[in-house]
Amino acid sequence: MHTPAGRAGRLWLQRRLATARRAADLLDHKLRVLRAERQRLSLQEERTAATWQAAHREADTWVVRGVLLGGQRAIRLTADRADAHVEIAWEQSMGLTYPAGATVTGPASAPGAPPAGNAALVEARERCRLALDAAVQHAVVEAAARLVEAQERATRRRLRAVEHRWIPRLEESLARLLFKLEEDEHADGVRLRWAASLGADEEAEGPGGGRS
Repeated sequence: MHTPAGRAGRLWLQRRLATARRAADLLDHKLRVLRAERQRLSLQEERTAATWQAAHREADTWVVRGVLLGGQRAIRLTADRADAHVEIAWEQSMGLTYPAGATVTGPASAPGAPPAGNAALVEARERCRLALDAAVQHAVVEAAARLVEAQERATRRRLRAVEHRWIPRLEESLARLLFKLEEDEHADGVRLRWAASLGADEEAEGPGGGRS
């Protein structure tokens, strides 16, 4: 750090030290918010994973029933040809943007598509749509948890850098400067007293060099 000399340097260091301490407070607050959000997302991730796995098993069960009743050809005829669409909702917290939810639309059956070959395939189609929605919701929460966790790690690193490097350096530099200023003031005081004493002696001696 290129600290200015003298009292200007003291003010310079005091201001930066105050800034560093405010930064540490803000980072600590951000870290606590991110930690709470990451914990919330972790619990939500467990729930959405369980929901997705259950929906996947249900869909598989009904697809197998449909195949047993109508064969592979019935599956191909029943399958939707259109794509599903996913719209992601985003949220911003503590400077971080991450996915907060999703809406899954479709796929809708094409006009003129043949009806499902049996009741099991009708149920299988609906169960697959539910499994798709559950998979998307889990993926959204998983991505959000990953982003929040990465931001939490980065914030923790910055907080450690401020608390363990930046603030101690500023405090040490300020202490050294204050000590030097105190020494300089003491030396100036000694010189002033010496000069005042010398002037008093010269005045006492008078013009001819002798004491009056």
